[in-house]
Amino acid sequence: MSVNKEKNGSWTLQYYENRWDGTRVHKKKRGFKTKREALEWKKENTGLASALDLTLEDFTEIYFNNKKNELKERTILMKKDVIKAHIIPYFGRKQMNDIKASDVINWKNCIMDKGYSDAYLRLIQNQLTALFTHACKVYDLPEAKNPCKKVPKMGNYDPKKLNFWTREEYELFLKQLEPDSRFYVIFETLYWTGMREGELLALTKGDIDVVNHQINIDKTYYRRNGEDMITPPKTKNSIRTIDVPEFLIIELKEYMDRIYDLKDDDRIFPIVAEAIQHKLRREIAKGGLKKIRVHDFRHSHCADLVNQHIEPLVIKERLGHKDIKITLNTYGHLYPSRQKDVAQMLNQQRSR
Repeated sequence: MSVNKEKNGSWTLQYYENRWDGTRVHKKKRGFKTKREALEWKKENTGLASALDLTLEDFTEIYFNNKKNELKERTILMKKDVIKAHIIPYFGRKQMNDIKASDVINWKNCIMDKGYSDAYLRLIQNQLTALFTHACKVYDLPEAKNPCKKVPKMGNYDPKKLNFWTREEYELFLKQLEPDSRFYVIFETLYWTGMREGELLALTKGDIDVVNHQINIDKTYYRRNGEDMITPPKTKNSIRTIDVPEFLIIELKEYMDRIYDLKDDDRIFPIVAEAIQHKLRREIAKGGLKKIRVHDFRHSHCADLVNQHIEPLVIKERLGHKDIKITLNTYGHLYPSRQKDVAQMLNQQRSR
């Protein structure tokens, strides 16, 4: 440690501080009026440095190291890509302790000027929020100093704008497909089960219980760097067995019977997600149908269940949601109001 007098008469304090991870970092603080003031400041304000003294870029490494056994590899890769592209270029050299709400607002305005979709804007901001939430929970950043708490989120989210096909719209689409073809069975499975695209592509012959009319969902598929990847599904709640209509089981069985030497652990749809997406876009264009994504088949299945008055808890279990709040926040608006039913019931009771 050293305290030196500058030409302008002020004093500068220099010292080394031990970080939380065992490394040492050189520190310098200027502007003290006296040497004693510098020494007093050192005594009262320094000690073991925390992870919050790191730059955001360095803290990101700590975050992913902490999360390596909690997040799936695919999720980590996505988060790293987003943070590297949209957060580190702006905040990377700033210390976590020094980032303010005004910095987040300026960053948000820059990001919004790039014309990204609402969904992607939310994805970007969620990654910055995740870093500061982790800093609060694990490294004692005061909630009052969390800059993300004070800034409205980017990207409008309105669950009432869910995109899906009604059953009539789906049947128009289905008529365009060759019956019993691979894509016919794929879209049938997506529509009548609500499973995720990756869950569908991970299905094996052994997952289809033709006796009990059930499908077991316990893994997901994606492709990375040209390799097929099979991993556990999104959450523990995503592991589930769902009952399906008999006609779908018949379609799946007849389709599997046409595949030569199909074994129990073989994928029944050995294609990539892009192939399904391309087929969907092409058929929509051919038939002049309302545009939806592959994921919107999941919404379409749920909307159909709501129309049949299926309770939200049953839908939660069928879709593999982690929490009933997710189901209600996403699909609750599809349920018709029961206020008139309540009023009529009360009126009948009064008139007895």
